[in-house]
Formats: sequence, structure tokens, C-alpha cells
Amino acid sequence: MSNGARKQKSSPAFHFAAGLGSGVVSAFLLQPADLLKTRVQQSQASTLTQAFRDVLRNPNPIRQLWRGTTPSVIRTGFGSALYFGMLNTMREYAAKLPTIPVPVVSGEVKSARGSSSALPKLGNVANLATGAFARVAAGLIVNPVTVLKVRYESSHYSYTSLAGAAKDIITKEGPRGFFAGFGVTAVRDAPYAGLYVLIYEQSKARLGDLSSGNTMSEGSGSVYINFVSGVMAAIAATTLTNPFDAIKTRLQIAPAKYRNMVQASKLMLRDEGIRSMFSGLSLRIGRKAISSALTWTVYEEVIRRAEQVVV
Repeated sequence: MSNGARKQKSSPAFHFAAGLGSGVVSAFLLQPADLLKTRVQQSQASTLTQAFRDVLRNPNPIRQLWRGTTPSVIRTGFGSALYFGMLNTMREYAAKLPTIPVPVVSGEVKSARGSSSALPKLGNVANLATGAFARVAAGLIVNPVTVLKVRYESSHYSYTSLAGAAKDIITKEGPRGFFAGFGVTAVRDAPYAGLYVLIYEQSKARLGDLSSGNTMSEGSGSVYINFVSGVMAAIAATTLTNPFDAIKTRLQIAPAKYRNMVQASKLMLRDEGIRSMFSGLSLRIGRKAISSALTWTVYEEVIRRAEQVVV
């Protein structure tokens, strides 16, 4: 970087917009995997093969695979926008605190190619905390859409429209119905997001070190590092938090039966065993690995290009 160069910082609104765009793209492309995961998790008898066969028996299997796309795009798009917007704000604030150590890692900070990251540099504890807080806050706001999405995807309900689904929930459960499963969602998302950001940043630093001497251009090198780091972080964080995701799905589909997180986990373990806690894991890993890597890569690339070095 030449003397007098500076980075043009993008506004919080731009981070919100970048998160929105990346979330919408990943949600639309990966909706079939999300639908199949919901079908697998909804009962003990469901398997990936059975769920896929049920979809193929539908008169319009392609349309069925993308059932629930609208609430999924809304949830993931605005959820990503809120998450990245809040995460950037929290990290900018944390980076200014004198008690927050900022690591200096050669692959991320001293590389001749420049950093692959659009985020402020923080220590491990701050990465964990900001990721967790931002995800829970965003999850609370979009939880009503999540409930609509899960029930619309589930074969337990015969909703023909989102408006009809919302009316049914209000009539039978009241406003509280839109926040079914939020407790377990927060318990799942806080460690997932915190671990994800922590592992993601560590992976980028290590890959930055390994690739610092190769011939890739700065742009292609950053995309590669961010995407691979996103996949690695998603696999690790998804595996560790899958039991909470399985419980969340049951609570959102049948809240009257499972009632709360503790009751749901007891019933699932008693009736179906430990395997029920990891139902849908392969689908969730596949979806999360691609979705998270795609979302973060698009987001960071948009921000990186917007914050080109200006002399």
C-alpha cells in the first residue's frame, strides 16, 4: 500500500444492503435443501430418500422443491442484512475499545496482496461474542417469518398461502405463536454464529499465510480464502449445534406437543433416541456449508470492492 493511501469505509446502510443481496441469492439457490431438511426433521419416520420421493410424487415436483421460497428469501435476506449490519457495527465499536486485543496475523494483515477480510480485526473472544449477539438479535426480529417458513415447508400443514398460514397461527395461538421455538433458536444460533465467526477468521488467517506466496491475484485469492474458510467454519459449527436445530423444528411444527425445549428433548430422546438430535445433519451441513460460504464470500467481496484503496 503506497504512502498516503487510505481505505474508503462503506456506510452501515451499505453493509445492510450487501447482506441483503448475499442472503437472497443463497436462500433462493438452496431452498430445495432447506425444504428436504424440514421434512426429514419433522418426524422419526422421515428419511432423506423418503422425503425426496414424496416430493417427486407431487404433480409438480420442481415447484414443490421450491415451496416456501418466499418466506425463506425474506427470512434469509433480511436476516442476513440485519446480521451483517449489526455485526459490522458491533465489531467497529469493539475494535475501538482499549480492552479489545487486535491480533496481527501475517496472512490477514501483512500480506502483500492485502487482507481478504472486510471486517475489523478482533481477538477470539470478541469474534465469538459479536457473532453470537448479532445473530440472536437478528433471529428475534425474523423469527415470525421463520415460523411461517417451517410450517409452510412441512407436510403437517396444508397451507396454500402465507397469509392463510399467518391467519391460522393468530387464530389458534395468538401473537405468541410467531415466536415458537425462539428460545431454542437463540440457544442454537448464539454458539453457532459465535463459533462460525471465530473459526472463519482463524481459517482466513491460516489460509492467508499459506497462500501469501502464490501467484493468484488479490481478488481471486480473497474469494478463494473466504469461500473455503466459510465451508470449514460452517461444517464445524453446524455439527456442534445440530441438536438445537432438530429441537427447534419440532417446536415450530408441533408446539402443543413439545411445549418447550426441555420437554421436546426428553420426548425425542425417549421415543427416538440420540439419532433424533442429529436428524437432517447431512442436509444441514451441505446447505450451511454452501449457504454460509456463499453468503459471506459475496458479502465480503462486495464490501472489499466498495472499500478499494484510494490514494
